Amino acid sequence: MGILFSKTSKKGTQNRSNLDLIKKRKIEPNKKLTFGRHSAKGRNHRGIITSRHRGGGHKNLYRQIDFRRDKKNIIGKVWSIEYDPNRNSYICLVNYKDGEKKYILHVKGMRIGDIIISSSEAPVSYGNALPLTNMP
Repeated sequence: MGILFSKTSKKGTQNRSNLDLIKKRKIEPNKKLTFGRHSAKGRNHRGIITSRHRGGGHKNLYRQIDFRRDKKNIIGKVWSIEYDPNRNSYICLVNYKDGEKKYILHVKGMRIGDIIISSSEAPVSYGNALPLTNMP
């Protein structure tokens, strides 16, 4: 992991830098956690075009994110960090001890191989989820 600096070829790329969170290998999204998402294509609830020039476009794969973190007291391991085209943050694929896999939002400082847990007695560290009453 490091910082990627882009070469200056235009004024827009003069001082651009990116975090190199994803390794150089191509990471395919988990098929069970994705589904195809279609845009409305300018149509209303009856299927009639009401906004012109909005059709076409590429079909997007939407990744299902576990925002609720309802796997209580089960340890999970961060399997991969992936780019998500549907939001501004990266996402992590977490492999839980019971064999289930879920996507969560990537927390700055979390790395591949970190152990996370969601419980009321969880230690305060990157990626752990606690109830609001137990937060320091």
